[in-house]
Amino acid sequence: MTSGVIAEVLGGKKVLGRSIKSFAELAELIRKGLPAGSLVVLGEKLELKNAALSEKLGIPQRTLTRRLSQHSRLTAAESDRTVRLARVYATAVEMIGNAEKASKWLRTPNRALGGELPIDQLDTDLGTKEVENILGRIAYGVYS
Repeated sequence: MTSGVIAEVLGGKKVLGRSIKSFAELAELIRKGLPAGSLVVLGEKLELKNAALSEKLGIPQRTLTRRLSQHSRLTAAESDRTVRLARVYATAVEMIGNAEKASKWLRTPNRALGGELPIDQLDTDLGTKEVENILGRIAYGVYS
């Protein structure tokens, strides 16, 4: 997984305002705050409406609506959670091989997670690592 792939999931140069060529550049952008428009692009890829996206990222709905209407930036913490979601989505696309199937997989109950949705686990670092582990097992043909 490269920083450029994650940046493309967030809208690429058109939305982010510049090309991202390294994880250091991506980290710098996270610290500055991602443009709110990156949430729109991510939501479309994940097939999530703004209300569901705000819940998954821990951003109050009114705050998200205001940021989108004012074309402002997310906070560093919100940007970090957004990039985490984008990274897992990009990993799912890479492992599953299809963007639509990856999005559906993230929104489907998973037996390895005790019947929970993978996307619901992405609110914590440990949950994210577990989802990434499952994706790794899928890539190597080890089903659980």
